[in-house]
Amino acid sequence: MLKRKIISVLNKWKDNSCKEALLLKGARQIGKTTAVREFARQNYTHFVEINFEQNPEAKEAFAGSRDARTIINRLSLMGYGPFVVGKTLVFFDEIQSCPNARTSIKFLVEDNQFDYIESGSLLGINYAEVSSYPVGFEFQVEMFPLDFEEWLWANGISDEVIQEVKNNFIKGMEIDAVTHNQLMKLYRSFLIVGGMPKVVTTYLKHVDFAEVIRQQRLIIDSYRDDIAKYAANQKTRAKRFFDAIPSQIAKQHKRFMLSDLEKTGNMQKYEDAAQWLADSGIAYFSYNTHTLAMPFEQYENRNLFKVYLLDTGLLCSLWGENLQWKVMNGDIAINEGGLTENFVASELVKHGHQLHYYDKKSRNELDFLIRENNLLSVIEVKSGNDYKKHSALNNVMDEFSEYIERCLVLSKFNVDKSDIIQYSPIYTSMWL
Repeated sequence: MLKRKIISVLNKWKDNSCKEALLLKGARQIGKTTAVREFARQNYTHFVEINFEQNPEAKEAFAGSRDARTIINRLSLMGYGPFVVGKTLVFFDEIQSCPNARTSIKFLVEDNQFDYIESGSLLGINYAEVSSYPVGFEFQVEMFPLDFEEWLWANGISDEVIQEVKNNFIKGMEIDAVTHNQLMKLYRSFLIVGGMPKVVTTYLKHVDFAEVIRQQRLIIDSYRDDIAKYAANQKTRAKRFFDAIPSQIAKQHKRFMLSDLEKTGNMQKYEDAAQWLADSGIAYFSYNTHTLAMPFEQYENRNLFKVYLLDTGLLCSLWGENLQWKVMNGDIAINEGGLTENFVASELVKHGHQLHYYDKKSRNELDFLIRENNLLSVIEVKSGNDYKKHSALNNVMDEFSEYIERCLVLSKFNVDKSDIIQYSPIYTSMWL
């Protein structure tokens, strides 16, 4: 099994003396069910798994009565179990298909007999008709595809090597050249494969890019099916929006233009579809801010935004045109550097950052603004060789240097540092 960071999160939840149910959210096919099964194997004598999509009859256990003992008895009569007090983890998978189960969590937790984990895709959870949310009885955690560090683990890179590189990054010291070259090779393969667990496992087992692409396209097809299933009256616009993401990322100026979807496209028309895609976990939105000040949310313009796909491997597959071969041979500047920028965006989201970019009247655009230790940091992503040419960053530093904690330029080159700017390999974004 792939080593996933979410296991440590689940372990901390289990050790918490103030027990709540845990709701594990995230896009489909990112490994939620596999992670819960592994966690259960490591920590419980008994594991009861109920998938409400595969076994819709289980919904009947939650009809009517909210009494915990009644629910457990009904499930037991349906063949689920055994339910052994203090030694059993009960897992409600695809809980968005059974809103009554979500409502019943409060009473099951109060009964204090078993531990409970719920799991489902954001697109279903956020739009399910839940009569009463279990506020105060549910600890929510969002899960993502593999990040780059997890990819390194999957490829056999030791924690010692990773920590040594991290120390160099923090100190602004050059990374050993052989190590850097190997990590850049792994970075390029990650751009192509991405972090969807089934795709990663396929690649590691077969090293067959044809099969990798086939698996990626199956996932993409499943997302389109989900749009048709869950997006209700927004499905036409949500599908149009989703299908436009690759071409929008490939533009030189990557701001998402709704007018490209239809001549009369505007935020009033597409707001619900955009929110649905954001809630689904399929797309990451980066909003414009016109000033270098925090909190970013106070100054953001939600009518101006960029959109990134949750996974670079899926993005590569959507672009087609044998891009995988180009990337593996060192061309990471394809499609106006959109692939590298998407990688950084996804790493930032996986590590808890909300995405914002700076642009004031189409001048001095900066790729990412993030909060680090309650201070503002600026990130520029360079996919080509001219990584030390950054006029926009220079102009902003001249004008707003007192507001900026640090400026980081990410590229394919090794660590270097000037008086005010640190240059670092793109893969170091996993430590931001």
